[in-house]
Amino acid sequence: MPTLDKDKVVKSICTATGQVFSTMMTLEVVPEASYEEANSTDNVDGVVAMIGLAGSWVGGGVIHCDARLARKLYTHMLMMEGEAESDTVNADVLDAVAEIANMIIGNVKNDVEEDVGMIGMGIPSVVFGKNFATRSSGTNWIVVPFICEDAHLWVKFCLTPPASYAGGPEILGREFARVRRLYPA
Repeated sequence: MPTLDKDKVVKSICTATGQVFSTMMTLEVVPEASYEEANSTDNVDGVVAMIGLAGSWVGGGVIHCDARLARKLYTHMLMMEGEAESDTVNADVLDAVAEIANMIIGNVKNDVEEDVGMIGMGIPSVVFGKNFATRSSGTNWIVVPFICEDAHLWVKFCLTPPASYAGGPEILGREFARVRRLYPA
């Protein structure tokens, strides 16, 4: 069974995030110490973009930042630096954060595919609000916090082998061998 190299994931997150920020927004990000996080978080404020991953392994990727940084990313991405930066988050800001998540998580996914096999990527879902929690079942997340100017950005990534590797049925729409034996078509 293939394994996920956590150090390689952290390095990939740092590289992908740095490249996306410098190329797409001409902003610098500085990574802080990575850590692992259980499958749920404390309540958060701001913008969270989530992307599901499925294939030879399953999991997801998350980008999280406060409203002010989300707005800054949007204005820099569209080269609107002269526009007043505020906490205003509209559909355009959410779309920009979703696209940033798509680029970062997509690059990390491409890197880990070399070790674990092909993985498909879903469409980003973006949530904005105050005092909400996110949760996913299963494995721990690899988290890399970044500092961008005076704000924080968190990039989170998790992958786990399908349950069939452990002798159980597969998940996410794949064939359930035991059920199929009990209820043949």
